[in-house]
Amino acid sequence: MLDIQKIRADFPILSQKVNGKPLVYFDNGATSQKPQVVIDAIKKYYSTYNANIHRGVHTLSQLATDAYEAARNTIQAHINAKHNYEVIFTSGTTFGINLVANGMAAFIKPGDEVMVSALEHHSNIVPWQFLCEKTGAKLVVIPMNEKGELVVSEFDNLLSDKTKLVAVNHISNALGTINPIEYIIKKAHEKGAAVLIDGAQATPHLKPDVQALNCDFYVFSGHKICGPTGVGILYGKEEWLRKLPPYQGGGEMIAEVTFEKTTYADLPHKFEAGTPNIEGGIVLGTAIDYMNSVGFEAIATYENELLTYGTKKLQEIEGLTIYGTSENKASVISFNINGIHPYDIGAIIDKLGIAVRTGHHCAQPIMNYFNIPGTIRASFAFYNTKEEIDIFVEALKKAQLMLS
Repeated sequence: MLDIQKIRADFPILSQKVNGKPLVYFDNGATSQKPQVVIDAIKKYYSTYNANIHRGVHTLSQLATDAYEAARNTIQAHINAKHNYEVIFTSGTTFGINLVANGMAAFIKPGDEVMVSALEHHSNIVPWQFLCEKTGAKLVVIPMNEKGELVVSEFDNLLSDKTKLVAVNHISNALGTINPIEYIIKKAHEKGAAVLIDGAQATPHLKPDVQALNCDFYVFSGHKICGPTGVGILYGKEEWLRKLPPYQGGGEMIAEVTFEKTTYADLPHKFEAGTPNIEGGIVLGTAIDYMNSVGFEAIATYENELLTYGTKKLQEIEGLTIYGTSENKASVISFNINGIHPYDIGAIIDKLGIAVRTGHHCAQPIMNYFNIPGTIRASFAFYNTKEEIDIFVEALKKAQLMLS
């Protein structure tokens, strides 16, 4: 059982006031808040051992290199990757997806098919559109139903020998739906297709085991799991990472350069051109250690309580419609109140100290499916409380009265 008040004390931002009201932060799907241990780790890096890595013989460079590679090992253990060199540091989920999409162009030909789902974030749609335009492949979409779930029977029908890659999110950022990725990976592999899982929204809530999942690629961002912005992870199976060409050229990713020919460094450096976000990589390891100290099983249990409680309280508001009603979902509630634009609600409750996300959440195909301009999205984290949900619901009622 989580000691919520102790956990909240770890996050200095949660004690402040916004617009004269205690902050209620329900925009965790966009980015999480940072515990003091993460903030301290950032300060420690820049105060005591800031240096470039992998190249220097001097002490600070060695300290920074050791800390950076230790973080890679921490992440390897966290996601249960077979090798530490299967963990590639990136700038975030979007970069990881683009890296894979760029590299897959070498293996895709006209007439092949790349499959995504109707529940994807734009960052797991647009790079594959680029790939299809470049190669002459066709983009195929797994449809969704009214509950915000993928239609698995249609996935089975759409999957064919032409399918070369399937890219789906683990959890929908807009609706919170947890997708049946184990089934999708298994069936795709039976057709010889590679699978990329967008884990940006999953990693704050659960601990992925990439070997058990047997996915070919798994991507996520540090800033959604209590880490810094500008850093993320691409996990790739060794066999795929060795086959894919480098995404960027420059320092660090080379073995030898002449004007006639360049040979590339071994994994993981082949995909880590230039000076990386050293502080980000190191502190991502700190963030993951912190979340593991809280415990992902306890996080999942508590966040499910918040989801159940929040759903019940919101359903008491007349004219409120929730989008995404799968029984298998994370602690995200997207909704609208009849006759009121979501932006107007968001602006009013911000004056009451409440932070939520409004709009299409970079998932316009989902909004088009429901024929709405966007939603209000409340996304809960393990440091939120039922009392905050009560404050939120009362603020929504006030906004509804003002705007009706």
